[in-house]
Amino acid sequence: MFGIEFIGTGSYVPEFVADNNKFSEFLDTSDEWITPRTGIKERRILTDKPNYYMGVKAAEAALENAKLDAKDIDLIIVSSCSPDFFYPCMACLIQKDIGAENAACIDVNSACTGFITALDVAQKYLATDHYKTILVVATEKLSAQQDYTDRSMCILFGDAAGAAVVRRSDKEFYSMLGASGDDFEALYCKINYQSNCPFFEDDAPFYNNRFDTHAKKNYLQSDGHAVYKFAVNAMNKAVRNVAEQSGWNIEDIDLVIPHQANLRIIKKATEMLGVDPDKVYTNIQRLGNVSSACIPVALDELNRAGRLHKGMKICFVGFGAGLTYGAIIMEF
Repeated sequence: MFGIEFIGTGSYVPEFVADNNKFSEFLDTSDEWITPRTGIKERRILTDKPNYYMGVKAAEAALENAKLDAKDIDLIIVSSCSPDFFYPCMACLIQKDIGAENAACIDVNSACTGFITALDVAQKYLATDHYKTILVVATEKLSAQQDYTDRSMCILFGDAAGAAVVRRSDKEFYSMLGASGDDFEALYCKINYQSNCPFFEDDAPFYNNRFDTHAKKNYLQSDGHAVYKFAVNAMNKAVRNVAEQSGWNIEDIDLVIPHQANLRIIKKATEMLGVDPDKVYTNIQRLGNVSSACIPVALDELNRAGRLHKGMKICFVGFGAGLTYGAIIMEF
């Protein structure tokens, strides 16, 4: 099996910092309430620009790190569950602004599992030898999907983008993707169509019985207990699956970069796996949950800090709305 190699990484986080104290100005909450429950101290909010702007900045940083021109990119794959448009896809918007005129463009949406999904798709394309150089971007503006009267939800999410330029290599690569669509109502954000179509029924029972409140129609919804239980079990299952594929022991993994949803989820899942806490990278304290951008932002931070070395065995693992989950074990 052909693997992939990272040629360059990049990321972008907005300038505006919303720490826990800012939320206490308009909600009945505090740093003392938020931190023990989530591990989050602050998050970044994009206050004045569209989501794809962050993707452009992360992509440009990745290209600079790779020492490549945008015209060298054959394919752009963008993960986002918070796009600015129904269409065009986010990849086309990013292609335009970075000048990647030779690139094909596609989007994927498996929510917070999105970067793992996009990287797995990139590996499959590269294995066919049809594309040589692929830009993978995850860009998320979850701040726009929050109900800022709901103290249990709006404190969790921030905005960011991460990107990676990848090419085919003979390095080892193993992946696993899964989903449980039956549980979709544990975590979702509905598109609230505003249409003047004269043929639509005003009282469509399917929608009105299921999404019958203002919050359910307009904002991200979550059953925290159900998500926690699913996430811990799914992350454990996914990592064990890819470890079995690879023939590596979990103890052989040098670095685990998990989805940054909640520090308690990360700790519980990695404890179940028997992963040394020193091998687990977290930045949720500074950024909160930035959905599919969590893993590539963390990857870029580690890369620029000089903490990634050739031959390292790295594991990406995450879960998201759908409910989806997945993991990759690869040689860096």
